[in-house]
This record gives sequence, C-alpha cells and structure tokens, in this order.
Amino acid sequence: MKPLVLVHGFMGGSAQWRTQAALGDRRPLVALDLPGFGANAHLSPVDRIAGFAEWVLDTLTDRRIVTFDLLGHSMGGMIVQEIARMAPERVCKLVLYGTGPVGVLPGRFETIETSMERVRTEGPEIAARRIAATWFARGAADPEYAPCAAIAERAGAAAQIAGLAAMRDWSGLRGLRAIRNRTLIVWGDRDRSYDRAQVQTLWSEIRDSGLAVVPGRAHAVHLEDAGTFNGIVGSFLDRPE
Repeated sequence: MKPLVLVHGFMGGSAQWRTQAALGDRRPLVALDLPGFGANAHLSPVDRIAGFAEWVLDTLTDRRIVTFDLLGHSMGGMIVQEIARMAPERVCKLVLYGTGPVGVLPGRFETIETSMERVRTEGPEIAARRIAATWFARGAADPEYAPCAAIAERAGAAAQIAGLAAMRDWSGLRGLRAIRNRTLIVWGDRDRSYDRAQVQTLWSEIRDSGLAVVPGRAHAVHLEDAGTFNGIVGSFLDRPE
C-alpha cells in the first residue's frame, strides 16, 4: 500500500492525527508538522501556500518517499492542491478535507484581516484557543478541544500571521481543472471556516472527485467523529483504481 501523507491545517500539527491511527492498519502514515507549527514551531514561518507545498515535497524527497496518497486539512488542503499541480506524478489519491479553493475564506466566522489583528492585540495563545473553539460544533465543550487547542498554542504570532497571509494571498481556482488525481472531498456541514460554496466548487471543478458530507460536524470532523471520518477516508483509499 502507498503511504498516506497527512498535512495539517492552520495552527495544527502532526499530533492532531492521533485519532487516525486506524488508517495505519492498512498503510504507513506520514504525519508532518509544517514550519512554524506543532513540533516544528521553532522553524521559520512560511507565508506562501506554494512555499509550504515545496517544503512538503522536499521533506518527502529527503525521506525517500516518492509516491504517496495525500490528505490535506483546511490550509493543508490548499497546500495539497498545490502539490497535486506541482508534482502530479508523485500523488496517487487525493483527499481534500475541510478546505476550499479560495484563500480569503468567504463565509468564515471572521475575516482573515480580523484574525490577524486579533493575534496582534490578544496575543497568539488567546487567539489560538479562541480560533480552535470554532473548529468544533460544540466549541470548547468538545472533549477533543483541549488537546487541539494545546497544539494550536504552539504557533507563535509570526507563524500565525504568516499562515493567515499565505491563505489570504492564495487562490487555487484556476488550477482545479488541472487536478487529475482521483479525489475525495470531506466536509462537515457545520464548518465555520469553509462554506458550502467552496466545497461545491471543488466537487464541480475537479474532474474525478466525490463528496462526503458529515452532518452535525464542524471543521474538525476527524476529531469530532473519528470513526466516521476514518471509515470514509479508509474506504476511499482501499478502493481499487
């Protein structure tokens, strides 16, 4: 089986994928920490989606991982769209989860510029906890909120602002038709970061794509309902070409 590379989103980290251990029963899992986030919070921040994509590809090359299935969440979903365009021969199946093709995030719970300003005024730790609560349908009451927020807090102000700028300045609309990989789109219908229009655009523009909508879940379906998420993704990856 091909390895599955997991690319987290804004203020995420590899530790957020602990509930996806079951996906590793059938394939190696490669969970990365992007520069400025998670276990790589000490690395210099990156302020371009293409820059993150280049870093992921270089990291996988250094690990001698040539071809792989690829899953990206949120900002990570933008990054993996770029990877699929940069190196289509290396990507087998593609999972776009809780993400979209427009980086300014129309319909988000607050604008990118507002988030940037609040990072500066509130400080990165408060901003991390506040934003992480929006990822769950139950907010901070979700049992997975606390460990998720702890990972988010590792990102300093520079990394948070750089990540927000990377999203704001990116658009993948023109490249969607170029994606030839078999693609699964996963979205929780209570997501406050990416609205239905973004998901619909991915589904309609990527030629070989399917859509799975998880009702009653928000931006962190993989934590809110790991069993359902793992079943959806695992079935897609296990399906013969």
